[in-house]
Amino acid sequence: CEDGGHWVRRAIGASRRPFVIADTAADTGGSHATAMEKFRSTSSRLPPAMARFVAARGGRNLTESQYRMTVLVITFLSYMMYHASRKPPSIVKSVLNPTEEQRALGERGWAPFNGPDGNRLLGQTDVAFLASYSIGMFFSGHIGDSMDLRVFLTYGMIGSGVFVCMFGMARAWERHDMFYFIFVQVCAGLFQSTGWPSVVSIMGNWFGKSKRGLIMGVWNAHTSVGNIVGSLIASRMLRYGDWSAAFTVNGLLTVAVGLLVHGWLVVSPEDAGYQSPAGTAGDASKGEGGIMASSNGDALNPAIEGAQQRRKPQAAGFAAALKIPGVVTFSLCLFFTKLVAYTFLYWLPFYIERTEIGGEYLTAAKAGELSTLFDIGGVAGGIIAGYVSDRFNARSLTSAGFVYLSIPVLYMYREYGSMNMTANVFLMILAGALVNGPYALITTAVSADLGTHESLKGNARALATVTAIIDGTGSIGAAVGPFLVGYISAHSNDWNHVFFMLYAADLIAGLLLMKLVIKEIRQMPMR
Repeated sequence: CEDGGHWVRRAIGASRRPFVIADTAADTGGSHATAMEKFRSTSSRLPPAMARFVAARGGRNLTESQYRMTVLVITFLSYMMYHASRKPPSIVKSVLNPTEEQRALGERGWAPFNGPDGNRLLGQTDVAFLASYSIGMFFSGHIGDSMDLRVFLTYGMIGSGVFVCMFGMARAWERHDMFYFIFVQVCAGLFQSTGWPSVVSIMGNWFGKSKRGLIMGVWNAHTSVGNIVGSLIASRMLRYGDWSAAFTVNGLLTVAVGLLVHGWLVVSPEDAGYQSPAGTAGDASKGEGGIMASSNGDALNPAIEGAQQRRKPQAAGFAAALKIPGVVTFSLCLFFTKLVAYTFLYWLPFYIERTEIGGEYLTAAKAGELSTLFDIGGVAGGIIAGYVSDRFNARSLTSAGFVYLSIPVLYMYREYGSMNMTANVFLMILAGALVNGPYALITTAVSADLGTHESLKGNARALATVTAIIDGTGSIGAAVGPFLVGYISAHSNDWNHVFFMLYAADLIAGLLLMKLVIKEIRQMPMR
């Protein structure tokens, strides 16, 4: 180091990681001022709160691992609240449309849902949300690939939270017209569609392909944790006799996390001055969309204060994304697996309340709390599916195995879940693991794998588009499932018809994967 200098470079980790600037001597006032001036002039790519935090550290950057942890936590909280804000409709269904026994005890419900066609109208609100969500998904992925994902995600969370609150405000505003509820649900669905392509794309930027299934499986617990949080909040509000608060509390928390995203979420390693890990959308080794390289082929060593400059390739088109092997197959498979998962998401508390368990019927609040066990099983299922798919490098085989096993478990839950509470709890957790396992795997690790496929030639702007195609197709199934349940339950009190639909959906999902399963088996090394 030169006598008059205070900054030296030190290597971080393996050769793929960049050099960062570290202060190895005591700062003088002049050198500190110079560092701060340099930081202010080159830190425009960091989020505002994160930039202020780094500035408060004298311009010393966070380590790559620290950034990775903040991304993991913030994206987890973000999509956790997306899912939490979807749970109130399923929890309050029985309050909006009470049974005859509940009406005899003084429950009035809420018009227009407390009439004879209440279940059908509730199903229509579900369809309004999920249809707009699935349509918005196809566009949001492409838009997200073309703009700052942090800003895109922030707008989505704030808008989603506002319209979730508006559903609950119908009670204070005395709104009973169906148009109001449909309008609110359509807008909420459009804003919610911004979430999944954004968070998967950001995670894909920070985490390489190694152990991606396990990492994403653990991270994808946000879906089930969000369902649990949303259910517990909504159930607690019902205990206070206020169904509207089930929506407003979840909505306000979603807005709060949106503000957290805006201030702290770093979209990619390059924005913080680091090189993308191997196998990610921004991997420099792919040649396009990665960090800039020096004349001798080495990665440029970014200063700690400044983000690396990178080129922005155009977002991948739908045609190019659809040509990636496996995108269409997994999209169709997710259509049916998400149909099953969202049927439970929107109707399980309603089903539990109206099913005798061990000779007793549960209240709406208790049914909502009990339904969280399905999501607890979903957390375990997502982690197990991710680990198994990594261990054997078999995404298709793992997904198909879970789907096929879920059919007999769902049958046992329907036939024997009402015997006693112990049987109900055990079978519900097992069903949650098998239903949510492939759903979690396809929407995370599989989407990330396909979004960084070699045929894209390193285009870092393709991941959100691929994710949107897969999850958008799945979301159409998510809209169809709850709609069919509302229609069937409105015309028949026999829930066996609903479960027959779920068996068929899982069977078709498994059959769709068989070609890829056979291919994976043939490629497995002989031991």
